[in-house]
Amino acid sequence: MHIPFDNSYARLPVQMYTAQMPTPVKDPALIVTNPDLATLLGIDPADLTTPEAAQVFAGNQTPAGASPLAQVYAGHQFGNWNPQLGDGRAVLLGEVVGTDGIRRDIQLKGSGPTPYSRSGDGRAWLGPVLREYLVSEAMHAMGVPTTRALAAVATGEDVYREEILPGAVITRVAQSHIRVGTFQYFAARGDMTALHALTDHVIARHYPDANGPAKLLDAVIARYAALIAKWMGLGFIHGVMNTDNVSVAGETIDYGPCAFIDGFNPNAVFSAIDQFGRYAYANQPGIGAWNMAQLATSLIPLMPDRDTAIEDFTAAVHRFPEIFAQAWRGVFAAKLGISQPTEADEALITELLDLMAKDGADFTNTFAALSRDDARDQFIDRDSFDAWARRWRARQDDPSLMARANPQIIPRNHQVEAVIQAGRSGDFAPFHALLGAVTTPLAPLTDGTEHFARAPTLDEQVTRTFCGT
Repeated sequence: MHIPFDNSYARLPVQMYTAQMPTPVKDPALIVTNPDLATLLGIDPADLTTPEAAQVFAGNQTPAGASPLAQVYAGHQFGNWNPQLGDGRAVLLGEVVGTDGIRRDIQLKGSGPTPYSRSGDGRAWLGPVLREYLVSEAMHAMGVPTTRALAAVATGEDVYREEILPGAVITRVAQSHIRVGTFQYFAARGDMTALHALTDHVIARHYPDANGPAKLLDAVIARYAALIAKWMGLGFIHGVMNTDNVSVAGETIDYGPCAFIDGFNPNAVFSAIDQFGRYAYANQPGIGAWNMAQLATSLIPLMPDRDTAIEDFTAAVHRFPEIFAQAWRGVFAAKLGISQPTEADEALITELLDLMAKDGADFTNTFAALSRDDARDQFIDRDSFDAWARRWRARQDDPSLMARANPQIIPRNHQVEAVIQAGRSGDFAPFHALLGAVTTPLAPLTDGTEHFARAPTLDEQVTRTFCGT
């Protein structure tokens, strides 16, 4: 398998990573590969069908030109500072410059222990691998910046958690795996050599128009605010918005206990480890600003005048809510077919969401039905909906926006769980069927796909989701 590696991170100061080979597995077997993504990366899709592919994507065979390493970083986890984290179950094979000119990482996740594993086994079990593959590719199909999945491999080995589970490895692709926590790690240690090198690397790689730390902060804030607005427009809850899970490239990363809302509830929490609702749906914008404050704090040591930097960076972080609000209006206005949103449209959007919350209307199906102008049946209080709909129709001016903004199908929690349970028994047909549906989310429903749009029954509802560790 030829992968056109060009590994810039491996050329950075050695304290930024540890050279680390993946740990071989017993009996690798391909579950799924992504030929379209391979083509984008400059990899021959035919190579994905060879016996070698399973060996490469399991970590048993290292392709020529790779520079395997585990990245180090720190982070605030549920608000609590952890001075050293890192790739505890992932190895970055290297980078490629795609046919679109964009540099991307290729990483094996679940590839065995590293120096940052904190007594863990470095492995992943099948469930989180299938979940991340499905959700990340669905997010990409819905236009959300995200890491992507190139392959998933069963390892032929057991993983030991609360029970014995089948092991797997996912090959994850990202514009980079550099996090807010990467900056925090070196700032906390006063390692100015690494902090300067990291900042220069991120600017050159992701924000070439940013001429210094202040402009870098502004650019990351803008991307991150826009990203969270897109999450909100899909009813998506990341579930673990720790600073070590915040990509400075502005992509969605780390699909651990993520979930999509069915019946709308702005206070929805699915993550089993989020006991106090820190990362609930409605809290995500505020946490986004908090995370950007941590990035700002990490960049201050690079500035020649600390007091001025604190003042300027504080002002930049305080602009986050306004930047987010504008992005949020744009996202929801498109979902309602409004081409030129104004601040006045916030009341119209908020009133609809309030009605949905009051009646527990299904988030995805309500907006999909609005696209077809038959959303009334989603509501119990139909008189209130009718009154809202009259004002909405008077404001709507471009229904074609709605067809592009409102998916018919998302990776619903109960369907993902059913796919995982089938996969545990060795049946991946349901996985492939759901993958096909969620990667064509805007396609009209047919007899073969309409069941994927069905909201869960009471006994099908998934109320808790879990990290993969």
